[in-house]
Amino acid sequence: MSLPVPDGVLAAVRDFVARIDALDPSAPLLGDLTICLSGRESRLALRAPVARALVEALRGYHDPRDRGRCDHCGGPQLDDNFLCRDCGRPNGLFGQMLAEQAARHAEPAATSATPVGEGRHAQAEG
Repeated sequence: MSLPVPDGVLAAVRDFVARIDALDPSAPLLGDLTICLSGRESRLALRAPVARALVEALRGYHDPRDRGRCDHCGGPQLDDNFLCRDCGRPNGLFGQMLAEQAARHAEPAATSATPVGEGRHAQAEG
């Protein structure tokens, strides 16, 4: 995913504020929200419903890379296999199960290169 350019960020915030503000344009004004990115500035009127919606949206966002905190050390860096990058221990029941399964896993034995016609399924010459 590419990073949004400053104009895109400013436009997204402006659109969000406008969309929510249109639902209750006479709500009490709390103040202005000013965003400045790369020399571009946007000043927006911030009414109570917009402020509530903005807080809820920001607090409700969950980054898909965030897998929670480690049960053992409290570190915030769990990998795709639920191993903590800080203490190295598997996290939670699922992490423990993955670690146990990985410990029991054995690589399959290498197969020998039997020449064609000499294997157990070769037809008997008759």
